[in-house]
Parts: sequence; structure tokens; C-alpha cells
Amino acid sequence: MTQPLILRGTEVAESLNQQTRQRVKLLKEKGITPCLATILVGNDPASETYVRMKGKACEKNGLRSIRIHLPEETTTEELIEKIEQCNQDDQIHGILLQHPAPDHIDERRAFDAIAIEKDVDGVTSLGFGQLSMGFGKFPSCTPAGIIGILDYYQLPIEGKHAVVIGRSPILGKPVAQLLLNRNATVTICHSCTKDVRKHVREADLVVAAVGIPRFVQGDWIKEGAIVIDAGYNKGNIGDVDYEACLARASAITPVPGGPGPVTISYLLKHTVDAAEQKA
Repeated sequence: MTQPLILRGTEVAESLNQQTRQRVKLLKEKGITPCLATILVGNDPASETYVRMKGKACEKNGLRSIRIHLPEETTTEELIEKIEQCNQDDQIHGILLQHPAPDHIDERRAFDAIAIEKDVDGVTSLGFGQLSMGFGKFPSCTPAGIIGILDYYQLPIEGKHAVVIGRSPILGKPVAQLLLNRNATVTICHSCTKDVRKHVREADLVVAAVGIPRFVQGDWIKEGAIVIDAGYNKGNIGDVDYEACLARASAITPVPGGPGPVTISYLLKHTVDAAEQKA
């Protein structure tokens, strides 16, 4: 078997960012600066890091970033009030509520308070409904990035059997829907699926999004399958046993450097999309 293709998300992200910077330049010539508002509730260190990374990515690529940091004791009603203020602000084109919010927050209510035209992170129920019907403008960013990686490397989706491991509302479910929209045959595996290995062995394309380190084993992978590891666990470990799967896959994402960088790039792209639509 020939050497597998390493699907480097950093390369895909930079290609997309170049396009984004050019689009931002054209908008600025019209007096419009795309703006992303990030809302963080509480003091979770990982969330603070992610928000900071997104702010730096905005700055690097010419977008404006507004950071809204609310205290831990913020109520759901207070959070929704802040989201509504952002909805009404014409200078803000995209809104991101950093996940997870503290346990006392009704996260679904808060997500669904985001105006659909500013839901650049693809978290609203309405946005997912539109995605499932085939006309959603802003899919969740990691799923969008996974499709972006496959397209960048010109890997076919139509007619392939894709197995998605995981069914979260911002990763597993939307990536399954995007693959279905692209005419793949999709199987979703989850915690109640019997013999996950059997399903994975039949897949032309595997998307691991289960949140368990090295869950997918090398002997699960069909010879020549494409493997997308969308998991990130402590110690830079993905949901796939990388070395073991590398021996059987035709293409595979590394960890780190897989869908992660592309996720942020799609967040910026969607914000620019929203700014162009507003203009």
C-alpha cells in the first residue's frame, strides 16, 4: 500500500484564511469591518484560552473582535439579555457563545437566543434545522472544517459509506448531515451502538468525534479508508489510535493539526459571510 496522505488542517486553514483576508480587505474598502462578538461566562481556563485564540485569529486576519466576559454567577436571563444586545448591534456580524457555559445556565435557551443571521458558530436549533433541509448558511464550524479538509484534498464524498462516531449537537449530528447532503451514505454510532467496530470496518470514511482517547483501533479501519480524527483529549491525543490507523488508511488527519485549525478559519469565514450578507 502506498504511503497515506496526511490531511494537514493547518495547510487548509491558511488557504482559507488567505481568501478571508482578501474578502475583509474588499469590505473595509466599503467602510465595513467584519466583527465577531465572543461571550464567555465564568472563568474556565480552557474556555478562556479558546476565546483568546479566536480573538487573535480575528486580529491576524483583519476582523474586529469584541470580547464579552460575564461573571460565573450570571443567570440565563442575564446572558440572554446580553445576547439580545449583540443581536441589535449593527456593528456586530457574528456571535459566539463559548461552550460549555456553567451548569446553572440553560445553554440551549442561550444558544437559541442568537439571531440566525449572526449564528456564525452554527449552534441554534433553527440553524441545524435549515442545515438538515439543505439550505443552512452557517453549519457548525468543526463539521464545516471537516468537509473543507475533504474538499481541499479533493477526496470524494458522494457515494461513500461514512461512519460518524458521536452524536453531539455541534459535531456528530451536523457533520453527519453535511455528509448526507453531499450524497454519502451515513451511519452514526454512539454510546448505545452495538459492536461499533463492525460498523467502522465497513466505512470508506470514518469521522471520530466521541471524546475518548484512542478509541478507534487500527484493526477497525478498512484498508484504504479515510480517517478524520475530530477528537481532542488531554496530552494532544485524539479519538483515533493514530499510528495503528496510519498503517491502514489512505488518508488521515494528525493530532494536533487536523480539524482544529480549520474550525477557527470557518468561524472567521462565516463572520465575513454574515458581514457581506448584511452589506
